[in-house]
Amino acid sequence: MIGRLNHVAIAVPDLDAAAAMYRDVLGAEVSAPVPQPEHGVTVVFVTLPNTKIELLAPLGEASPITGFLTRHAEGGIHHVCYEVDDIRVARHRLEAAGARVLGDGEPKIGAHGKPVLFLHPKDFCGTLIELEQA
Repeated sequence: MIGRLNHVAIAVPDLDAAAAMYRDVLGAEVSAPVPQPEHGVTVVFVTLPNTKIELLAPLGEASPITGFLTRHAEGGIHHVCYEVDDIRVARHRLEAAGARVLGDGEPKIGAHGKPVLFLHPKDFCGTLIELEQA
């Protein structure tokens, strides 16, 4: 069901410093910051030959990653994103298997302009999973 790894998301307390580290120290191609108000984050994409790294920083007081950064002050891996051919078919199959879809269960438009869903980390070895329609 899952396709290729789309990205690994890293929550960071300082988006500018993290982007500079990837750009200036590691020599990576780094996008401009992209606010995602619906998701409560601002993101920067680091392009790699085989995937992307998504750097996430809180956008506003109610950001869903604020709690993560409270527990992990220096940041850390927040989630992994896999592509699926049809997000609604994937959701149905996962729910039928007992997996929990976070939020209201309806796909939302993600940072790449495509529908996404998140799956409960307790159902996937402690890892928050994002599914993105390919």
